[in-house]
Amino acid sequence: MDFNHTEAQHDLAQLTRRIATDQVTPESLGEHGSGGFDGALWTQLAKAGVLDAALPSAVGGGGFGLLEQCAVLTELGRAVAPVPYLPSITMAAAALAEFGTGEQLERWLVPTVRGDRVLAVALPDTGTPTGFTAERTGSGWRLSGAQTAVPFAAFADGLLVQAGSTEGEVVVLVGTDHPGLTVSPQRTVDHADAALVEAADVVVDPGAVFGTAVAEWLRLHGTTGLCAQQLGVLERALELTAAYAAERRQFDQAIGGFQAVRQRLADAYVDVEAVRLTLWQAAWRLSAGEDAAEEVATAKYWAAEAGHRVAHTAVHVHGGVGIDVDHPVHRYFVAAKRHEFTFGGATAQLRHLGGLLA
Repeated sequence: MDFNHTEAQHDLAQLTRRIATDQVTPESLGEHGSGGFDGALWTQLAKAGVLDAALPSAVGGGGFGLLEQCAVLTELGRAVAPVPYLPSITMAAAALAEFGTGEQLERWLVPTVRGDRVLAVALPDTGTPTGFTAERTGSGWRLSGAQTAVPFAAFADGLLVQAGSTEGEVVVLVGTDHPGLTVSPQRTVDHADAALVEAADVVVDPGAVFGTAVAEWLRLHGTTGLCAQQLGVLERALELTAAYAAERRQFDQAIGGFQAVRQRLADAYVDVEAVRLTLWQAAWRLSAGEDAAEEVATAKYWAAEAGHRVAHTAVHVHGGVGIDVDHPVHRYFVAAKRHEFTFGGATAQLRHLGGLLA
């Protein structure tokens, strides 16, 4: 197992950091609980070649894959950048590149990597049954059900929806303007990017329905990408907290000099490194085509458990300003909490891991 980053990972990470540093500002992020999608940043990432770089060359991409996508996601996490790279590129576009038809690539993948469209993915959390059902009809499939708080669905042009069927878990590709599909924007803890997705007997063509293997593929790649984004969030939150502890003074001494504060920062450092190690282990195994279900569950456990601890350490060490929703550290706190529970929290991952090992 090779944990050394490739040249492409380094280059994409540096390019993404430079763009995010220039583009993500308090003004572009907006007020707490608003926005959630920075269209200008999304367009800039597309023009710079970030969106298509880590997709296969067969579909016009740069020929790279999950490892490079994780490098991009880590930098987007560091900037708490409100762009749908995880659902649109790491999950939907990469899945279509792997399993889609030529018509689907032309209609959905190409506009997405150009920054003209957004794709969202409705997956249930680990250990939770899907809210959708799909059944065969005479000429296609019928999709019914609902799922709340689907990330970036409020801005999406198309959706990949996991649904239960008599043939196992399937994935349905459907446009948000499809008859019978309703997408209602929702405000979550930090943004207004999510949506309640409801399907009332939505009829789709057979070619828009993918089998069980695609559902598992989406879960593994999406969860790994989420861990990469969480790594960036926690890494930057710890940097901000350590810098604050070095300059904030109490009793004529920097608070970073107090033993209790040093211990919390040291524990947070260990947690961040645990997220880093387990993330790259899972990403490497997936990119190498090896079974990685256990490694992905382990990585998500650490992203959730360590994410909780580091987020609370950041707020506690910052004291009163840490709970101010207008303070930069609060954005990292809320982002870490969101990533903690997306696709299942620490307990759900331990249960899933136990089932895999048993």
